[in-house]
Amino acid sequence: MHYRNPVISGFHPDPSICRVGEDYYLVTSSFEYFPGVPLFHSRDLANWQQIGHVLTRTEQLNLKKAGSSGGIYAPTIRYHDGTFYMTTTNVSGGGNFYVYTEDPYGEWSDPIYVDQSGIDPDLFFDVDGTVYYTTSHDAHGQGAYQSRIDVKTGQRLSDVTLIWKGTGGQYPEAPHIYRIGDWYYLMISEGGTEYGHMATIARSRRPDGPFESCPHNPILSHRSLLKSIHATGHADLVQTPEGDWWAVFLGIRPLGYPMHHHLGRETFLAPVHWNEDGWPIIGDNGTVSESMPLGNLIPQPKPALPVRDDFDAAALAPVWTFLRSPAPENWTLTEKSGCLTLYGSSVTLNEADTPAFVGRRQQHFECRVAAHLQFAPQQDGEEAGITVFMNERFHYEIAVTRIAGVRKLIFRRRLGTLWKVESEMPWSSDSVVLTVDTDKSHYRFGFSANGEEPFWFGQGECGLLSTEVAGGFTGVFIAMYATGNGVRSVTPAHFDWFDYEAFE
Repeated sequence: MHYRNPVISGFHPDPSICRVGEDYYLVTSSFEYFPGVPLFHSRDLANWQQIGHVLTRTEQLNLKKAGSSGGIYAPTIRYHDGTFYMTTTNVSGGGNFYVYTEDPYGEWSDPIYVDQSGIDPDLFFDVDGTVYYTTSHDAHGQGAYQSRIDVKTGQRLSDVTLIWKGTGGQYPEAPHIYRIGDWYYLMISEGGTEYGHMATIARSRRPDGPFESCPHNPILSHRSLLKSIHATGHADLVQTPEGDWWAVFLGIRPLGYPMHHHLGRETFLAPVHWNEDGWPIIGDNGTVSESMPLGNLIPQPKPALPVRDDFDAAALAPVWTFLRSPAPENWTLTEKSGCLTLYGSSVTLNEADTPAFVGRRQQHFECRVAAHLQFAPQQDGEEAGITVFMNERFHYEIAVTRIAGVRKLIFRRRLGTLWKVESEMPWSSDSVVLTVDTDKSHYRFGFSANGEEPFWFGQGECGLLSTEVAGGFTGVFIAMYATGNGVRSVTPAHFDWFDYEAFE
């Protein structure tokens, strides 16, 4: 039997994992999106279900000043003595911190900050009770830097010291320490989270080094290979109850030539074997495929998410996120029963700010998204619809708006400094179904009055929303939004339902 990579598709980078009994928990980066740090559960490593987010309160996560691809960088999740810990970096304010909980399905603590610079923090609990805090490329240089901390207070108990510079690749990042047998292993990523990405490893008899480099580094990389998966790296190790080892790591699935990717960096899985000298080998000599043998894993599939969200629940499902710290006055689930209601603020999608925006990651190359919008704009500039969004400089919209007293449907592109309303037409109804179809190359935008097959209104290339064009570390979101285009809206935009249907 085989499993399919990626095991968590779409923009879910920098995975970190821990096991508690038969249960596995995994977190990924979230950057400028709120809530922060998506949290997943699995029983078999291959089938994952999002159970929530770690950072759900503004006291834990302030993103108001986060630029695109700012905010929350690579997290680490660990379990020790009955408590879960998640440590990460808010590069837009606060620096390195950790939170904790005894119940991963519940609330996590307020942040405990650590006076240590750098990013990609790791928590390691040694058998003698010492807790080591390791980060990458601090203000003094590049490599893995470490201190000892009091995990109850976050206070440093030692100076911060450089423990390994890596093998010479750029951006040695994402340190993780493991004690396996009599060895302490330090795994990092090098080469940048790009096409030269790789995972490398070293070991020592002490958690603070000196570390010797593995003779067959890198232990994971798809550099210069003719593969459908690229940029593999940023790995974390986990051991099954049966004693087998596996790695989770990020990768991308680029398209075309020159290659480009728009779904973001995704979470992949591979088995880990150990050679006679005690060094790990990830996958097939450091490479992986989209179809991989399950080995000793017993499949335990998770229920598929429903295609339609009717917004009947008291809270938004975990799949939904806001763009930066949400403004409570911009959205509600209670104003109109069974609807997500957005009130457009003065903020537009063209600003690194907090628009009225509720979105989900695009997780499949081929899918159809549709939403039923009830919206009767009362003042010029009021607008609501669906956006296909990479960042404030690269996005497409299909929307209802009011221009010079006339209600219209519009399709608009924003690509860097170039923007254009590509199509527009008068629209008299208070109700419309907006649809976005996508394949590997194009998005198609359409509308209908009563849910029949859409009238196709415009299209845009997927590649123009890729990281290679738009920049950054995130991936495409498809979102419901509203804006007053410079002034606050007075008209509510009611979204009665939202469909996400995958065709792969």
